[in-house]
Amino acid sequence: MFICAFKPKRKHLVFGGLIMAAAICAVCLFSCKGESASVMKKANLSAATNEERVAFLEQFGWEVKAEAVQVKDVVIPAEFSDVYKKYNEIQTAQGFDLSDYHGKQVKQYAYAVTNYPGYEGEVRANLLVYAGNVIGGDICSLTLDGFMHGFKMPSQK
Repeated sequence: MFICAFKPKRKHLVFGGLIMAAAICAVCLFSCKGESASVMKKANLSAATNEERVAFLEQFGWEVKAEAVQVKDVVIPAEFSDVYKKYNEIQTAQGFDLSDYHGKQVKQYAYAVTNYPGYEGEVRANLLVYAGNVIGGDICSLTLDGFMHGFKMPSQK
C-alpha cells in the first residue's frame, strides 16, 4: 500500500478560496436573475401620480381604465406568512423584494385591466407604491380559482 500526503501552504488555501468565491458570485450574477428581473431594471418605477402609475403599467403592454378602482393603505408584515412568502416569490422573480419593506405602510393602487390576452373576466393590476415608486405588484383575476402573476404580459393562448 502506498500513502501520499501533502500539506498545502495557508496562502494557497486562502487564494483558492477567493477564486472559488469569485466564481460562485459570477455564476449567481449571470444566472440567478430571471428575464423579468432584467426587464424591471429597465422600467420606469415612478408612481407618485396617477399618470405615472398608468404609464408604469403601459410599459408592459397593459391597458387600464384611467383611474384606480381602489386605493388603500397596506402594511407589509414584519414577518411573512406562507402566503406572503409565495407573494414575495412573484415579486423577486420580477426584480422586487418586499422583505426590504418589513413593517412599512405602503399604498396599494388597483386598476381595471382592459386587454388581458385570451381572458374575458375581470382582471386587476395592483401596484404597491412607497415614497412615490413602485416596489411590487401583480396582475390577477378576480375569480376564486383565478390567476396571479407579475407585470410581464403573458403570450396569447
